[in-house]
Amino acid sequence: MSDAETLFAVLRQSADPAAAGAIEALVREAPDPALSRINALAFASAADIDEERIIAAFLHATRLGLFQMPWNVLCPGCGGVLGAYASLKTVHSEQYNCRLCAAGYEPTLDEMVEVTFTVDPRIRRIPAHTPHELPFIDYYRQIFCSSGVDIPDDLDKYLEQITLDVIELPPGEKAILSLQLPAEFVIVFDPVTHATQFIDVQGEPTKERQSLTIVFNQLGMPTGTMTMRPGPLRLTLENATDVRVLPGAWIANDIMHDMLS
Repeated sequence: MSDAETLFAVLRQSADPAAAGAIEALVREAPDPALSRINALAFASAADIDEERIIAAFLHATRLGLFQMPWNVLCPGCGGVLGAYASLKTVHSEQYNCRLCAAGYEPTLDEMVEVTFTVDPRIRRIPAHTPHELPFIDYYRQIFCSSGVDIPDDLDKYLEQITLDVIELPPGEKAILSLQLPAEFVIVFDPVTHATQFIDVQGEPTKERQSLTIVFNQLGMPTGTMTMRPGPLRLTLENATDVRVLPGAWIANDIMHDMLS
């Protein structure tokens, strides 16, 4: 924190003292997840400090090098981050597609773009600086979801009830999952590439093994729906990207919709 000492001293002299003090305490004392994608409005409310003073202090701290300030394009449906950019100029004007929600959106500042603050790794290194090493739950919380999503504390309990299987797949690797499809709608989803495959499970149960192959790439596969019967499924997953992916098969029932709401 030696470099931070100097920078925080400058921040205390140039920004609102209360706001600067609250931000310094956050960097020094908060757990690692609290220092990734900080929502300035939520932080101002928790610290009981005027929003404008907090925002001004965060902006000044970013100019000093204490924080990074990504611009995130969000899906207004599920709250997932569709893209993270270093500046507003790099946010594309064309449509953004959320494959999980199977919908396209034209980015608007009011509804789809959020500005957050993440501590700079030179000041304090946190796991979110290396997102492709995070466990699935932490990746979902800290990278996939926007800062405005109210994630339940017992998210893992929700997921246990709707998860058929989930796997960590390194770059260039292939895996085969043996699943038993229930007579419910199933979603195969990867939060890294946002690739999504819907499976409409219906009809009479079968004992014959069904097969499905999904290839994850940087371009992102289009969302599609396949109809299958309840019974065994051989799911082949291939990672054609240069990063780790985290695909899983989920039951899209009332528990999932309650979690996403």
